[in-house]
Amino acid sequence: MENFLVNNRPMSPKDWGIDVALAVAALLFGCVQLMVTSSSLVVHDLALRQYLGTVNVVPDASVFVALALTTLPLVARRRFPWPVFLFVMVVFLGLQSSFRGLSLTMIGPAVALYTIASERGRVEALVAAVLAVGGLLFVDMSARTASLIFFTRFQNIAFAAAAALAGYAYRTHRAYVVETEQRALEAERACGEEAARRVEEARVRIAREVHDITAHSLSAVSIQAAAAERLIDRDPEAAKQAIATARTTAKDALEEIRSMIGVLRCDDVAETEPTAGTERMEDLAVYLRNAGVETILDRGGYDRSRVPAYVDVALYGIAREAATNIVRHADARTAVMRLTLDGSTARLDIEDDGRGRGDAVTPGGHGIAGMAERVGLLDGTFWAGNRAQGGFAVRVGLPLGGTGASHV
Repeated sequence: MENFLVNNRPMSPKDWGIDVALAVAALLFGCVQLMVTSSSLVVHDLALRQYLGTVNVVPDASVFVALALTTLPLVARRRFPWPVFLFVMVVFLGLQSSFRGLSLTMIGPAVALYTIASERGRVEALVAAVLAVGGLLFVDMSARTASLIFFTRFQNIAFAAAAALAGYAYRTHRAYVVETEQRALEAERACGEEAARRVEEARVRIAREVHDITAHSLSAVSIQAAAAERLIDRDPEAAKQAIATARTTAKDALEEIRSMIGVLRCDDVAETEPTAGTERMEDLAVYLRNAGVETILDRGGYDRSRVPAYVDVALYGIAREAATNIVRHADARTAVMRLTLDGSTARLDIEDDGRGRGDAVTPGGHGIAGMAERVGLLDGTFWAGNRAQGGFAVRVGLPLGGTGASHV
């Protein structure tokens, strides 16, 4: 019952002020309407005024008291919508025939009905509208003529219907605005989550790239430094060459890392060269040969012009990681790196005759796991494991994607 009597909604001082102003405005409007309709301002013809029974009709204090009873309760209309509506409607209908030649204004009951429709929903608005229309249809009127009674009754019913429809329309509009705002907030939150996910993916990708660069380059530097240490006494020229190679490798690695960091800068445009792709596969073969691994590079079945840039770059990154793992873990004598195109798939096969190794080759999840993750992001196929005849193999298949991909 409390839910029927009281509308549990917060009311600020501003809301109360608006309702007080509305109630006073409704009272003033009713007073003006009474004065105007009871004078000759509306109906000028004396004979017609005599026929309607509005000659020498002067509103007394009781009329204004009745009008106040149908308007001033609107102060509490939003806090107590049903009690206010029932009170002003009963007073309006009960006093409608009490004043000869005068009809109370419908403004108070119309505003109360509008409040129920806007605050309480469709069902309660329909019930209130039916009660109002039913009361207006059967209430006695103070007018003398049937035509005036019909006009007044029709006018009041039209006001009641318009008030109910306006209140329901406002409620629907308000609900639509709230839903739109919620959807906008959800969309903003989803965008924030998507941005956070992309940042995390970028962080993992950068960590993988830095790992690939440093692991590959430091392995090469370590090999050349060890060679220089062995040759420095008996072959100084060869030792110098090994040191120069180590220095060049370190310089290239620093430039790659600097370029990668430059991409992350927001306020400046990073000046970088295109990301390395399979055109640098020969560098990997040289890297393996310098490490003492006889390497065969087969690119006869591969056409870079048909391969999207992101696929070509991914293949080179995987090949670089695999080459680094061969040097660091395989203890191999020979290795084969093969690039081919198989229909709409680019394939990379790398094999060695080393001692084989487990899946978790590189600590920290940036070895085999990093290769598998890179392939998974491109919806490709990946396999890495020990060969039956000895050694280790990495096999990758990447789809070439749609025609809209950029090519190298």
